[in-house]
Amino acid sequence: MGDLVSTSETPSGTPRARLRELLAGPEPLIAPGAYDALSARLVEQAGFDAVYMTGFGTSASRIGRPDVGLLSAGDMVDQVRRLVDAVDRPVIADADTGYGNAINVIHTVRAYEQAGVAALHLEDQVMPKKCGHMSGKVVVPREEMVGKIRAAVEARRDPDLVLVARTDAAAVHGLDDAIERARAFADAGADVLFVEAPTSEDDIATVARELHGVAPLVFNWAEGGRTPPLPFERVRELGFSLVLYPIATLLAATAAVQGVLRTIAEERSPLSVMDTLPTFDDFTDLIGLPEVRALEQRFAD
Repeated sequence: MGDLVSTSETPSGTPRARLRELLAGPEPLIAPGAYDALSARLVEQAGFDAVYMTGFGTSASRIGRPDVGLLSAGDMVDQVRRLVDAVDRPVIADADTGYGNAINVIHTVRAYEQAGVAALHLEDQVMPKKCGHMSGKVVVPREEMVGKIRAAVEARRDPDLVLVARTDAAAVHGLDDAIERARAFADAGADVLFVEAPTSEDDIATVARELHGVAPLVFNWAEGGRTPPLPFERVRELGFSLVLYPIATLLAATAAVQGVLRTIAEERSPLSVMDTLPTFDDFTDLIGLPEVRALEQRFAD
């Protein structure tokens, strides 16, 4: 985990280099979603090799509102910096539309890079954007997004920073247009392609077939969203390189909090469910209190 005095180096080099190795590996990389620093630490402690900062979860956790473009670039950079600081795993981050035109994208990429992300994804929606599994999306012209991808490529200072190009065009103009956009984004320099919200297994297979060999592909296993929940074995068979489970942690946390609050409301105490919760000492260990105590001893006068 991200120790208070650790460096960003891993046994395989930087988190960005490590992410590139994982994306090139024989197995799809699984990146569960994290919506704050604590959930990011839990993803890492569960043994996953990468953490995904979900924009949907960030909006829900920071302002208690849906993912409809209410957060600014500054809000998102602030959040991702907290996640990067909390873990040693590569962090893949939602960067929405880049928060404006190609010039804004340059600023966004540099800010995310300075925050320490290993990868970020940019989408072709019109601002204010919406969650990719909501209705009412609008996308910018293909040429405009190509320019934004080119700007992102030129903006990064570390060539290991992974740029993921996402298209939401399938819901607006159809799957064929989404695939053609993805090809154009790869030609513009995107490292990874992300066709959002295909609505059938046939469409998912078409994306995988048509973009095979163009660039590594993302499968967004959006829990409860418009894309059918394929078994992992099928996702592997289709050849996807990165599998996101963006909001399972958020939904699980919401259900757990609702449950304990229901108990307190009904029984006027959490006593009956205390044995299902981490102990105080277990929780403080989880969030790094032993390291703090060790550092206190190390730096004591």
